[in-house]
Amino acid sequence: MKGRFKTLAVALAASCAAMSAPAVADNHAGPNMNDLLNDADSTGDVLTYGMGPWQQRYSKLDKVNTQTVKRLVPVFSASLGGEKQRGQEAQPIVYDGTIYVTGSYSRVFAFDAKTGEKKWEYNARLPDGIMPCCDVVNRGAAIHGDKIIFATLDAHLVALNRETGKVIWNKEIGDYKAGYSATAAPIIAKDMVITGNSGGEFGIVGAVQARDVNTGELIWDRPTIEGHMGTMRGKDNGITGTTNATWEGDLWKTGGGATWLGGTYDPGTNLVYFGTGNPAPWNSHLRPGDNLYTSSTVAIDVDTGKIKWHYQTTPHDGWDFDGVNEFIPFDATIKGKKMQLGAKADRNGYFYVLDRTNGKFIGAHKFVMQTTWADGIDQKTGRPNFTSDGRPGAPSGADKGKVVFASPSFLGGKNWMPMAYSQDTGLFYIPSNDWGMDIWNEPIAYKKGAAYLGAGFTIKPIADDHIGALRAMDPKTGKIVWEAKNPAPLWGGVLATGGNLVFTGTPEGYLKAFDAKTGQELWKFQTGSGVVGSPVTWEDGGEQYVAVMSGWGGAVPLWGGEVAKTFKDISQGGSLWVFKLYNQ
Repeated sequence: MKGRFKTLAVALAASCAAMSAPAVADNHAGPNMNDLLNDADSTGDVLTYGMGPWQQRYSKLDKVNTQTVKRLVPVFSASLGGEKQRGQEAQPIVYDGTIYVTGSYSRVFAFDAKTGEKKWEYNARLPDGIMPCCDVVNRGAAIHGDKIIFATLDAHLVALNRETGKVIWNKEIGDYKAGYSATAAPIIAKDMVITGNSGGEFGIVGAVQARDVNTGELIWDRPTIEGHMGTMRGKDNGITGTTNATWEGDLWKTGGGATWLGGTYDPGTNLVYFGTGNPAPWNSHLRPGDNLYTSSTVAIDVDTGKIKWHYQTTPHDGWDFDGVNEFIPFDATIKGKKMQLGAKADRNGYFYVLDRTNGKFIGAHKFVMQTTWADGIDQKTGRPNFTSDGRPGAPSGADKGKVVFASPSFLGGKNWMPMAYSQDTGLFYIPSNDWGMDIWNEPIAYKKGAAYLGAGFTIKPIADDHIGALRAMDPKTGKIVWEAKNPAPLWGGVLATGGNLVFTGTPEGYLKAFDAKTGQELWKFQTGSGVVGSPVTWEDGGEQYVAVMSGWGGAVPLWGGEVAKTFKDISQGGSLWVFKLYNQ
């Protein structure tokens, strides 16, 4: 009996000790919703696109700083291999010693975070008829529990086992034969995976979908063009807007408005913010009216899938000024008042600040050299002051309309590449481009699966010494604090850190680091191909790491015209680069 009581006492003591011991993360189970919500504050991993649900792309890590960055050296470079090169626009996800990246042609890779050894690779089986408008890119994945989730060029959403790369579920989000595709990194909110769609140049209808993260089953679907019915668990959930309120006739049925860049999530307001693309076709004379909800930001209630507010940056868009650019929440005190705000550097060349709780316009300022389509934003109404001769003319019969010069070009003052916000400086760091275009309208009719533009264009530089410019902007004043010019267009994301650094890449192949306060270039490294991905940083074993994808591509080589010819000799590639400080 004594032996039995002694054994029981030991067991009870062990049990009590276990209960009083601090909780240890179960990495095998994978990150949960709380982990994702805390990603902006955690430093040992990168669990979300944008490094936190607000996607400020800021890390408080400061071991790599203005003094030490000169000692930043490569740890490894991991090749994506094969002949599937093209643009590598992904942002890495880092968890439990593994780096997950997506690659061109809808691929996913898992690499050892210390050695670069490939653990597994997944290649989506793409049909021959895919119709991506702007290269075969993919911008990143989401992680949740045992899953890595990403979108494919044939408009599917796929969940893979994060340890093996095996498919858990695979769901279609659109008909690729009608021009639908998908390239954005999904976001996770309340155990739902939320994503948009691509294909605005083919007359598709933009939408945001929420799916059960464990099964992939559709929970709600919200179209972003007025007149289309939303759904909630298979039942009608209300029409978006009011049919024909801002679209005449039937053009709303193929109205564009693709949500191709994905969204941000604000747990405080319970809203996801998605930007919407250009209306279809580009020929604005065919579709009088504002054409809601194209070229806008829409705020959608996470629980109901209904639009709570919208703000349209380019009403009646006639220049392909997609409003998909990311809407980044931030808090600030303006004129003594604490405010819940959001900022967006729009493709149309203006930087907007809105009240993120209700979409109220706070202010807008130009962040590029020129905006010929408008001579400013009305600071009371928030609507652009259109110039009298800035819109391309209507075609006459089979003849094209009047050619006009417009700036920015349709590739935008800022395209897809995400900006960053520093909690230290209070500045936004915008990867911008200064260029223009000759643009004209042409006759066009919708045909399923065919390009639906009704416009022609020729892109031109507008400055002798640069196209790209990394600009630091004060959201309180709209003033540009500093700029760092670059000969080639900037096409990669930005990272800000507590080390007073800003990282971004260039098509010439460099990953660069700048002083966040002054814009002084402090460090650069040649990766061998254009850098059009988004850098991230994390710490492990007391050391800070920085990673970025390298691989030239995206829309510029395909659509850039004379500008693209200037940089035609840039080598393609596909690789993940990881850096840390060299300890002397």
